[in-house]
Amino acid sequence: MAAPLDLDQLQTFVAIADTGSFTKAADRVFKTQSAVSMQMRRLEERIGKQLFAKDGRGNRLTAEGEKLLNYARRLIRLNNEAVASFDDNRLEGTLRIGTPDDYADRYMPEIIMRFAKTHPNVELFIVCEPSTSLTERLARGELDIALVTHNPRERQSDVVRTEPLCWVASANHPLAEGQAVPLAVGRRDCCWRQLAAAALDAAGRDYQILFTSWSSTVVASAVLAGMAVSVLPESALRPGMRVLSQAEGFPALPAVQIGIMKRPGLSPSLSNAISNHIVACLDNMNTVALTDESEAEIKIANRNRLRNAPALQPGW
Repeated sequence: MAAPLDLDQLQTFVAIADTGSFTKAADRVFKTQSAVSMQMRRLEERIGKQLFAKDGRGNRLTAEGEKLLNYARRLIRLNNEAVASFDDNRLEGTLRIGTPDDYADRYMPEIIMRFAKTHPNVELFIVCEPSTSLTERLARGELDIALVTHNPRERQSDVVRTEPLCWVASANHPLAEGQAVPLAVGRRDCCWRQLAAAALDAAGRDYQILFTSWSSTVVASAVLAGMAVSVLPESALRPGMRVLSQAEGFPALPAVQIGIMKRPGLSPSLSNAISNHIVACLDNMNTVALTDESEAEIKIANRNRLRNAPALQPGW
C-alpha cells in the first residue's frame, strides 16, 4: 500500500504556491527556509514528479504541481472539517452575512454547505444587496461580515480573490456589426459598469445601455438572450456565454478583486471560522465551461487576460 501524503508537507506546498516563494512560505508556516526546501524535496520524492520550476527569483508550479495543488487544498480542508467536527467548544449563535446576488449565486452554496458541516449550531442569516448597501449595513451593525467588490475609493476590505473582468455575449446569437454596443449592466454606482463605460469611451467605441439592474439574473438573462453585452468576472460566467476579445473591438478591462469586510467587535473565533471557509471556497472555484473549448484552454485564456489586464487606477 502506498504511503499516505503528509498534511504538513501539503500545507507548506500550498503556502509556496500562494506566495510564489520558498522564503515567504517559510514565514507563513513558521519554518526555516531549509526546512521548507527539505519538505518539498521529500514531497517530490513521494509524488515522483517535479512540482516547481524556477521563474526568475521566484518559483512557479509545473503542470504536475498544478495538478497536486487542487488535491492538496481539498485534503487540507477535509482535515480541518474533520477536526472541527469533534470540537467540544463549538461555535453557536447567529452570523449575519451580506453578499451581492451575483456572488451569492456562485459562491454561497459551497460556503454555506461547508460552514454548516463544521458549525451546525450557528444560524446563517444571508442578505443579498449591492456592495454599497452592504457597507452601510455593516456600519449600522446590521451585518457581521460581507463579501463585496473591493473598491478602495468607497470601502476598505481584505482582498481574497483577484480575477479577470470579461466582456461577455451570447454564444448562440451573433453581435450586430457597425452598431453601438448594447449593454446590460448594474446601476450607476456599479464599479463594473463604470469600468466598462470608461473602457469603451477610451477606445472611442459607441455604446447604449439597454438594461440596468442590480440583479445578476436579469443581466445574465439579457446576455443569454442575445439582447446585450455585459461585463462579468471570470467566476460569474455561465454556459451559453462567450468571452469577447480585443480583436473584436472590446478593450481590455482591469482585473476585479473580491474582498471581505467585518463588523468591528465581531467575535474573532466566529470571524475567523467563516473567513477561512470563504477563502478556501474561493480558492477552489473552477471556471465554468463556456463553449466547446477545453477547460485547459479556457483557463489559459483567462490567465492571459488577467496577466494583460490594465492596472486598476487609484480611486477605483
